[in-house]
Amino acid sequence: MTSSKMQPLYYVIFAVITFIVLIPIVLVVFAAFKPPAELAASSPLSLPSSFYTGNLMAAFTKGNMVTGFLNTGVLIIVSVLMNAVLGSMTAYVLNRFDFRLKKVIFGLFIVAMVVPFYTAEVARFQIIKALGLYNTLAAPTLIYIGTDLLQIFIFLQFIEKISVQLDESAMLDGASYLRIFTSIIFPLMLPATATLAIIKTVEIMNDMYIPYLYMPDKDLHTLSTSLMTFVGERASYWNELSAAILIVMLPTVLLYLFFQRYIFAGLMDGAVKG
Repeated sequence: MTSSKMQPLYYVIFAVITFIVLIPIVLVVFAAFKPPAELAASSPLSLPSSFYTGNLMAAFTKGNMVTGFLNTGVLIIVSVLMNAVLGSMTAYVLNRFDFRLKKVIFGLFIVAMVVPFYTAEVARFQIIKALGLYNTLAAPTLIYIGTDLLQIFIFLQFIEKISVQLDESAMLDGASYLRIFTSIIFPLMLPATATLAIIKTVEIMNDMYIPYLYMPDKDLHTLSTSLMTFVGERASYWNELSAAILIVMLPTVLLYLFFQRYIFAGLMDGAVKG
């Protein structure tokens, strides 16, 4: 079949995929603006009879969303800063220097990305407990910094585009490796840093597993783990839970929609060698 004849089929496939992706979001939005009685009596696909905001207020208060925003913000700021510094420095060393076991170290990074994280979960949990970091903000922060190797490969793609002649010229002027990195290399990798920051922010905001496992204390809830407040053993408050999901989801959606062109541009720019 020709390309023009296949287009209607493509549109049908894309429409089906779009419907599958959007229908859970639509159900959450409808439930978030329905009173409890209406939610129980009406169809999940029916529009709310009125713009009821009581669920949002209850979700924000009962879910302690202010604490969730603060804890999530701390995790994002510290993790992004450390990932940017450590990732860019590691990429600089791997790209610019030749040393023994370089290929082995690079291979270990790749293996660490391929191996499923849950295979090492028991060992990781024991290490966090032994360090006395369990039930503190430091536990997920350390995990986000130490186990995510994506930043190294993002920075490696960008640093390959930076000419080595810049390093050599700076060395002739008496600049040290640290000065070359801080004054020349890192400023030129700001697009990679921005890409990493956006991806990492969305990842941390959406992550429920690590904060829930390592920070069970209510005062340490993040935006994602605050959703567990509305789910109990005997009853679940679906209207308030839907409103809480909407509150948690909205910042991530807005962030992605606003910065999506920078994400794709950064990844594509880094993938094309100069």
